[in-house]
Amino acid sequence: MSTKTMERTGPLQGVVVVDLTRALAGPHAAMMLGDLGADVIKVETPHGGDDTRGWGPPFVEPADAPRESTYFLSTNRNKKSITLDLKAEDGRDTLESLIRRADVLMENFRTGVLDRLGFTTERLAELNPRLVVLSISGFGHDGPEGGRAGYDQIAQGEAGLMSLTGPNPDEVQRVGVPIADLLAGMYGAFGVVAALQERERTGRGRVVRTSLLASVVGVHAFQGTKWTVAGEVGEAQGNHHPSISPYGLFRTADGAVQISVGSEGLWKRFCAGFHLDPDAPGMATNPERVENHKQVLELVEDAFGAYTSDELLIELDRIGVPAGRVRTISEVYEWEQTKSQGLLVDVDHRTLGNITLPGPPLRFFEPDGTEVTETRHTAPPVLGADNDTVMSWLKECS
Repeated sequence: MSTKTMERTGPLQGVVVVDLTRALAGPHAAMMLGDLGADVIKVETPHGGDDTRGWGPPFVEPADAPRESTYFLSTNRNKKSITLDLKAEDGRDTLESLIRRADVLMENFRTGVLDRLGFTTERLAELNPRLVVLSISGFGHDGPEGGRAGYDQIAQGEAGLMSLTGPNPDEVQRVGVPIADLLAGMYGAFGVVAALQERERTGRGRVVRTSLLASVVGVHAFQGTKWTVAGEVGEAQGNHHPSISPYGLFRTADGAVQISVGSEGLWKRFCAGFHLDPDAPGMATNPERVENHKQVLELVEDAFGAYTSDELLIELDRIGVPAGRVRTISEVYEWEQTKSQGLLVDVDHRTLGNITLPGPPLRFFEPDGTEVTETRHTAPPVLGADNDTVMSWLKECS
């Protein structure tokens, strides 16, 4: 695309993405591709746009301009916004023109909605045989509950994640961010990049499907095989690891720190540093320590009680035991290590002016260690900001 819709650079430079998604899973996937340099054209409804534009508080209310939701700002950087009424013929015609010129189409409608609009997968392939289609659903597109509506917290519960999270099995909790949505977006973006690579070989696109359910099951990790192989059901047990000990949050004289004693070598080093017997009854091996969790907790917190958190972190670093504090969100973004990793980006928003956003988590380097920094990040768009630009580009391409 010799495009004027965006002047983007990066590994996906020249890839055109038509983003029909709303809320979080799909927009997050599209933003990931935009972070990598793709030209992302976000298609929104004329009245209100993406659902997340109304999700708040908090909102930011600039003078003489519509308020902006910080939720929307979190997941729509590096995109352009156009408004189309897909229930109207001219809206569908414009979408058809976009599809003919796109590399990727993303959607997270309820199953069957895109078909009813006249854009079945067969029709999409007719319009553009090279098109990669990403479709994200709540619980899958088929199966006995295929097409069921999915929202993050519901999916966290249905996919078992909440049963593993919380202080104990009777007080389960959701994760503090919409992790099912975010994981579905990450898996979706991963699938799109894989399909684009395959297209280089075959010349044809693919339909990529994932769901909130699949994304959470996909990260069950050891909790999954604990059941499928060992027949044991994992459950919530607070801030301590169910298979490694000591590993978790421990109280100090003035707060708490987290430690990870992930090997027998670390256990011996830890015990030497705090004058403990590594071979005491019930303590000699990790399985024993996991079995005797309460005893380990008392032993470690008794040793830590003589230290403030800051003093303890210095000592743990000295003896080489991985450790850390629990930071607030504000502390994370004020932390120099966060800033050093490019995890904050300043962008110029059309109505809010200069704002700082959480940045993309990937960095790219040349083999000689030089960081590649040519990607210019753009602010999340106001609704319909790029109608004229995109329509002009379509005319140029026709």
